[in-house]
Amino acid sequence: MPEVDKEGERYSADRPQQTPGFYLKGSYQLDWGMKNRLARVFAPATGRTVMLAIDHGYFQGPTTGLERIDLSIVPLLPFCDALFCTRGILRSVIPADSTKPMVLRASGGPSILREELSDEQIAMDMDDAVRLNAAGVGIQVFIGGEFETRSVHNMTKLVDAGLRVGIPVMGVTAVGKNMVRDAKYFRLACRIIAELGAQYVKTYYVEDGFETVTASCPVPIVMAGGKKLAELDALTMAYNAVQQGAAGVDMGRNIFQSDAPKAMIAAVNAVVHNNAKPKEAYELFSSLKAKG
Repeated sequence: MPEVDKEGERYSADRPQQTPGFYLKGSYQLDWGMKNRLARVFAPATGRTVMLAIDHGYFQGPTTGLERIDLSIVPLLPFCDALFCTRGILRSVIPADSTKPMVLRASGGPSILREELSDEQIAMDMDDAVRLNAAGVGIQVFIGGEFETRSVHNMTKLVDAGLRVGIPVMGVTAVGKNMVRDAKYFRLACRIIAELGAQYVKTYYVEDGFETVTASCPVPIVMAGGKKLAELDALTMAYNAVQQGAAGVDMGRNIFQSDAPKAMIAAVNAVVHNNAKPKEAYELFSSLKAKG
């Protein structure tokens, strides 16, 4: 096996990648329909997004905070830029008069009862995404996992199907139990996902070197919220991510598991779209929470 090239240091994180003809990184040569769908997810005024991730049930069942999506999530729809959900939830719970863009989970397989979670397959036909007027689809990619090759091929098949109908694909970096969550791993995973055709990537934030992850990925990156944190910590993480090149967040537990979800999503919006500092955003959260 040939030696892997030694990683260089020429990330030029201080020089944004040019976006001629369209405001989103790496998207200017896409078809009009795909750019239109991306423009529904990423606000043209800022080039960023606050996606609300509620797709956890596809392998975890009724996660805390998602037991009754009609009660906990539907009231939050006016405050997010896009919803990341499953087609089952979209059809059964989300009001059809909602104008929010929907990004649909398109992979599935093992549940949390299984040890190996990387054994996923495509779990949704792109024709159904068209029927549901989806603004995009998302799929897990397990770089370094036992079923790495299958998950990569799952994504590339979905990308091909998306290109035929103008629906963008979000590749989601899935970190296995034995993998190190550091910038080196996420540079590798995000770059592979982008190189193989995903129009944007969802990945986790790391404190050391996250700017090299975003700089070396030629398409937009949205930050995954991950586990529930204290509100100030979650707002700090979101702030650092966008200041270091992320095109927004796809946050779930840190919003719907908050004691005041509406206040929290308003604070996240202030960070992502208005560059509010974490303490300023936390003050907004506290004020809105106090008002009920």
